[in-house]
Amino acid sequence: GAMAPGKKITARIKRTLPVKGPQAPTLSELMRWYCLNTNTHGCRRIVVSRGRLRRFIWILLTLSAVGLILWQCAELLMNYYSASVSVTVQFQKLPFPAVTICNINPYKYSSMKDYLSELDKETKKALETFYGFSEGKSKVRRSVDEGNSTGSDFFKQIPLLKFEDFSKTATDLRSGQKRKIEGSVFHKDSSIVNSGDSNDIIGFQLCDANNSSECALYTFSSGVNAIQEWYKLHYMNIMAQIPLETKEKLSYSADDLLLTCFFDGLSCDKRHFTRFHHPLHGNCYTFNSGENGTILSTSTGGSEYGLQVVLYIDEADYNPFLVTSTGAKIIVHDQNEYPFIEDIGTEIETAAATSIGMHFTRSRKLSKPYSDCTETGADIPVENLYNKSYSLQICLHSCFQKAMVDSCGCAQYAQPLPAGAEYCNYKKNPNWMYCYYRLHEKFVKEQLGCQQICKDACSFKEWALTTSIAQWPSTVSEDWMLRVLSWDKGQKINKKLNKTDLANLMVFYKDLNERFISENPANTLVILLSNFGGQLGLWMSCSVVCVIEIVEVFFIDSLSIVMRRQWQKAKKWWNDRKRDRSGKPPEAGDLERQGHDNPVCMDEDLPTFNTALRLPLPQDNPLPRTPPPNYSTLRLETAFTEQLPDTLEVGQH
Repeated sequence: GAMAPGKKITARIKRTLPVKGPQAPTLSELMRWYCLNTNTHGCRRIVVSRGRLRRFIWILLTLSAVGLILWQCAELLMNYYSASVSVTVQFQKLPFPAVTICNINPYKYSSMKDYLSELDKETKKALETFYGFSEGKSKVRRSVDEGNSTGSDFFKQIPLLKFEDFSKTATDLRSGQKRKIEGSVFHKDSSIVNSGDSNDIIGFQLCDANNSSECALYTFSSGVNAIQEWYKLHYMNIMAQIPLETKEKLSYSADDLLLTCFFDGLSCDKRHFTRFHHPLHGNCYTFNSGENGTILSTSTGGSEYGLQVVLYIDEADYNPFLVTSTGAKIIVHDQNEYPFIEDIGTEIETAAATSIGMHFTRSRKLSKPYSDCTETGADIPVENLYNKSYSLQICLHSCFQKAMVDSCGCAQYAQPLPAGAEYCNYKKNPNWMYCYYRLHEKFVKEQLGCQQICKDACSFKEWALTTSIAQWPSTVSEDWMLRVLSWDKGQKINKKLNKTDLANLMVFYKDLNERFISENPANTLVILLSNFGGQLGLWMSCSVVCVIEIVEVFFIDSLSIVMRRQWQKAKKWWNDRKRDRSGKPPEAGDLERQGHDNPVCMDEDLPTFNTALRLPLPQDNPLPRTPPPNYSTLRLETAFTEQLPDTLEVGQH
């Protein structure tokens, strides 16, 4: 039967070129081909260069260039996630922040007498024993006899002690007897210890209820600090047992605290304030809390257009042991932020007008991978115990409170309660104080892991405050002003207020410039690729095509050659094994030709003139060469029979 023309050609090729085995170059030939044909000039120079020295120099230069590219590209990648900071200032109508105001004294001392009578007796007794201070001994004795004995056992357990020396001997304030101290841990509130007279060292000892030999000794170089710390410890125990509704009644009402109020030039009253109960500061009042959905704003800067209030401090009703300063504490914050008055509150003094000028700044940081901040706090494994938006402070307090509940079985009084927990008190948790002090020590030393878990918030608002103070009221206006304020307060006209019971506060924007600090990525993908291109072009005269070429040759082609070689070896081994079994002799055709010995592997697209000259001819089928020219055709059949004289001369030479 007749064959199709295409099949005829294929059959003829098979007849003339009976080649078996791999029809691909060896690895060394692939590399040589790559070096001759690549777009990167360095590799080509290595192959083309004549002489060992020149070739060595080109190898060195090419490797140096590759090293530089890798180093520079690594630098570019590392700097890819850097950010630049930009500051924008714009003038506009600004929202007024929330302003939370608290009396420094949390609860009226007159209302707290019933709860604190026994603690106060102990404190007065300590002052009498150690410092010889007394305020009418008969009064103290009488109240001791009348007082109920709810906490007396507890005071026996944790008495105030006076240390003779750094030896283990101390005087108990209750009995006046000396006793041995077993604790080994000394903790001082100050690194400067009064070296002149070691008798001044006062402190208390906290022991593990489960293991009485496990004790911590807290000593203070100042008696004032020792007594206050000891008082606060017992005070927190008592307050933890009083329900919140009762505590709100024992503290100051809005009518008690606020005498007058102005905002933006208009009168305001207690309806503009929201009550907020703070465990350490009692009832606080927040102006412009945004609870009713509206946030006040101001369109004019200056003290006339801010918030102006006169506060009634009532110094006579202060707890003498709990607080030692008089006045109010204020904090300026965003409506969604929790006011940490105990940490960052500003104190306002009495008998003075305090002006607080504000500058408003909004900051925004880039989150991962640029910095380690959190957008909402949802990615941090700490439950937010405060019903406010995330902040680093909230996270740290929540983390400590959780550790407190886990370790000590109850919650610390100064922070909100986690679900299912209750505040520590010595009746239910006799061991909590020792546990709390030990845990707090770990927290401060960053051993609890809270500082490692908690991150900064990515965006936050900040009001930078500038405080200035003037005497108020002035000597000349004091008389009439105090009388009018007394009348406003609803007291009899003849009993005027004392100026040390009053504080005047002004909070205002110094200017309406809002500063916005933001981070922007310093690099984009386009810039990164451009920089990569610049490095590759500068050091290797290389482009994207060249990178694809490298991938193709070094990864795809090289791998296929290696795999094919392995396959051929396996096939040969299998054939030999079969032959050994059948006992046939090896055929001559089985010896396979490889690489450039294989006439099929002639490169159709010969790359350069040099390489074309060097290509070997196939041995089996020599191609017909062009015959040499027939020089007889060059002989001229001339019509001139006679030679010219000048040619003759030449011929004779």
